[in-house]
Amino acid sequence: MHSPTPEDPHGADRAGEDVLRDFEVAEVGDVTGRTLLHLPCGTGLGTLSWARRGAAHVVGLDPSEQAVETARALAADLGLTQDRAAFVAADVYDAAEAVPDRAYDVVHTGGGALRRLPDVERWAETAAALVAPGGFLYLAEPHPLADALDDETGSRIVHDYFVRDHFVREHFVRDHFVRDPWTDTGPDADPDTDSDPDPDSGGERAHPVGEVVTALARAGLRIDFLHEHDVSPVPRYGVLQRHEDGCYRFPADRPRVPLTYSVKASRPA
Repeated sequence: MHSPTPEDPHGADRAGEDVLRDFEVAEVGDVTGRTLLHLPCGTGLGTLSWARRGAAHVVGLDPSEQAVETARALAADLGLTQDRAAFVAADVYDAAEAVPDRAYDVVHTGGGALRRLPDVERWAETAAALVAPGGFLYLAEPHPLADALDDETGSRIVHDYFVRDHFVREHFVRDHFVRDPWTDTGPDADPDTDSDPDPDSGGERAHPVGEVVTALARAGLRIDFLHEHDVSPVPRYGVLQRHEDGCYRFPADRPRVPLTYSVKASRPA
């Protein structure tokens, strides 16, 4: 059993459950009969959730051999063959050469994975090249503005929004700080494995939203929407409150700021 993560807080015993957040499901829409690439996929919990929602063929790519082995084992436990769910160990930037298909209806990146990639333009070019005509890329990431706020209350701007230096973010749990599993280990990751797409990076990079959206547009995709959300999958500030959907929000009497953002960018048919 792997260690808990934001998408999988109870470990691999949740392999049969859907770990996608409500806004992700709503924004991606019906995936029945579609092909989907999860880039990167960690231990595959999100990837397998899309398969259970009807995707005809899902592929997960991750640079960690151990994470990919775990994903394959989870797929086997669910009775999903390679034709339904395939997992590949490779560098994210080498995805075009590593995945089994030339293009996919949906290419998905999220859960803090982008923060582990130092070159956003190269990621955008790689991901865009794998979007089939009529398909789209979907991104759901921690909002970089949230990283500019103080760790204790999330009410004061104490960090530079545009900084590109490495950092390790922490979040507040039961009166003490622990490393943020969403931003420190990436989606579905096991902290005991090397799941960092850039092992020499030394930490996270907060990419401004404008940098990400511009990179996708330059890669030839059409920006369909940019949405900001007042939810976080982890209690990154001590004042956040957990709601029935499993996400954390500021109390009702607090001014809200975006904690997550999502982008859909499509390739014309």
